[in-house]
Amino acid sequence: MSTDSRARRISVTLYAAAVFFFWMSQYVYMPTLPTYVQSKTTNLSQVGFVLSMYGLWQAIVRVPLSIAADWLGRRKWLMLAGLALGVIGAWLMGVADNAEWLAVGRAITGAAGGSWTLMVVGFSDLFLPSEAVRATALVSLVNTVGRVIATASTGWLNQAGGYPLAFFVAAAVGALAVVSGLVIRETPRPAKQPTVKSVGALLVRRDVLMSSLTSGVSQYANWAFSFGFTPVLAKQMGGDVVAQSMVATWHLIVFAFANFAASKLTQHLSERTMVYASFIAICFGTTVAAFASSLAWVFVAQGFIGLGVGINFPVLMGVSIKNITATERTTAMGIHQTIFAIGMSLGPAFSGVVADAIGLQPMFGVTGVVCLALGWLGTRLIK
Repeated sequence: MSTDSRARRISVTLYAAAVFFFWMSQYVYMPTLPTYVQSKTTNLSQVGFVLSMYGLWQAIVRVPLSIAADWLGRRKWLMLAGLALGVIGAWLMGVADNAEWLAVGRAITGAAGGSWTLMVVGFSDLFLPSEAVRATALVSLVNTVGRVIATASTGWLNQAGGYPLAFFVAAAVGALAVVSGLVIRETPRPAKQPTVKSVGALLVRRDVLMSSLTSGVSQYANWAFSFGFTPVLAKQMGGDVVAQSMVATWHLIVFAFANFAASKLTQHLSERTMVYASFIAICFGTTVAAFASSLAWVFVAQGFIGLGVGINFPVLMGVSIKNITATERTTAMGIHQTIFAIGMSLGPAFSGVVADAIGLQPMFGVTGVVCLALGWLGTRLIK
């Protein structure tokens, strides 16, 4: 094996470890976070507000962080700062005694999520530009494996030490992500000073803008349902904390399978066809949730939502940077992830208001149909 090949493998492994530990730390407490917030307030709108902080702060930090990385020609230390914020936010939520402090902690973990942009682009740079979709599918798969292991442990941690224990475990695992990131060797890239014109030119590119907006619709559904109010629905159907944890884990297992399938299907199907099919799966899942009468049907709904989001997540991410030059890739990915983070924020915030107004299950049905229509429109407009 050549020296270059060995160095590349080491870099791929270290990035994968940082991604694995970071997303594990972000999801150890995720399945029961909505019901944990509910234990501090009975208002579904306030529950949605706390959950929305995660996507909101990702949206706020991602473009500035990406521009800074391209401007400096370096990503590593900015990425490490994000990983460290994940540790702080998890610990703060573990000690919070009211919904307001939970919102602050959730905002900090959202800001930490901005480092995902840097991890995706750093990992993708280890592959050829023509392999962009494959690279994003692979790093998404590592991300998902970490989340599956994390969510599978949530219920047991809750039973062993109450809600706070999962947050303290998250902080410890997040520290492992920081350690993994510290030993990554970074090769400086040519610095590119950003201008409003250059960022604006990326924003209005149809491959960047439409893939980002379409991903935003998908993430709206994902965070309104799978990581928003599906755990609440599972609790209403009689599910305990372990069952709520398993609902989220099942979603992520299917998501991981869909990530792997997407990396293979790109060789046989067009990206547009795959995204069209993904939104049908999402809508079917939300329809099942709208009419669910038992916990078993909640699992079925989560499976279809996981399948749909798991297919379009890496595909749309890869499309957004596929034809972008190396010096602007981080900014383009920052734009993409900022726009889909807006969907992540609006999903739980707006769906909480709708659920208070018309009921939880009707909200699932209405939102699913709207997301299908917008998803298909966005997919059709992608260049």
